[in-house]
Amino acid sequence: MRVLGIETTCDETAAAVIERRADGSGRILSNIVHSQIADHAPYGGVVPEIAARAHIDLLDGIIRRAMADADTKFADLSAVAAAAGPGLIGGVIVGLTTAKAIAMVHNTPLIAVNHLEAHALTPRLTDALSFPYCLFLASGGHTQIVAVLGVGDYVRLGTTVDDAMGEAFDKVAKMLSLPYPGGPQVERAAMDGDAKRFAFPRPMLGRPDANFSLSGLKTAVRNEAGRIAPLQPQDVSDLCAGFQAAVLDATADRLSVGLRLFHERFGEPQALVAAGGVASNKAIRGALLEVAAKAGTILIMPPPELCTDNGAMIAWAGAERMALGLTDTMEAAPRARWLLDASATAPAGYGKTRAAY
Repeated sequence: MRVLGIETTCDETAAAVIERRADGSGRILSNIVHSQIADHAPYGGVVPEIAARAHIDLLDGIIRRAMADADTKFADLSAVAAAAGPGLIGGVIVGLTTAKAIAMVHNTPLIAVNHLEAHALTPRLTDALSFPYCLFLASGGHTQIVAVLGVGDYVRLGTTVDDAMGEAFDKVAKMLSLPYPGGPQVERAAMDGDAKRFAFPRPMLGRPDANFSLSGLKTAVRNEAGRIAPLQPQDVSDLCAGFQAAVLDATADRLSVGLRLFHERFGEPQALVAAGGVASNKAIRGALLEVAAKAGTILIMPPPELCTDNGAMIAWAGAERMALGLTDTMEAAPRARWLLDASATAPAGYGKTRAAY
């Protein structure tokens, strides 16, 4: 089975071709990703209109490159998959409409993929991981702990009630006048800082649920920065170190609760899986290793290029669904919001930010 995957939910324009073998194993034949960081850097964040226009300009060429690199013709495809949400609606429309056109012209099955499901299933491509397992998804738009029980079978154990983790990193960077994208800049500055200089809160620590809250921590950083302004370079490093340390403590606590809830409801997980751009933060990776060890499980992290948004994860999710006979019609709609766990109740902040998707 060969599947073309298309990803346009935010500021990466991506396409890939993967192969799924009869035994369920997979292989990436091509994976082309164009980041729009330079386009959005002057604004300090992603501008939806700019992102959508860039997808329009870039996507056809990127698909051609992905098909050429995979030495694959459209007639060779078993299906074409596109991220149908959640995400910035303009970009989602571009990718899904392109996939529909390819499917119609070449009489190829269409699969409308939930972007979060693609993240959830990636370790089955990279590590041949068996169900069930516990997913920690942390990025600019998402912060969730999810029980992954099977293809299409997900139970949300925890989520953010306000800001996503990556969003909080980016906003702290912006308030401290660090360049965009802010997450790596905060991590870099924190390496030279004193994490104990500021007494930042550890949100939700000790609560019986596995939810996150980062808005109050972000506000605490802003208040301290305002109190000691004008900021010197060491002040910025200390603020970043204190913020990151608070995030680490909160993450370790929330994940420990999430793994306990998983164990109580579903038994032992095969692994703790981390995905999303925040997972590339070395300090956070260290905290996740400790959490997994204490819980008696292993930590699996796909390669960084497969943790962030890419076409291979969309293609693989499409292949997993295709193998079960799950395809979509041309009426499949783009979605700005799409809960992975359809039975979950939307948290308080749902609809106000990308964080609750």
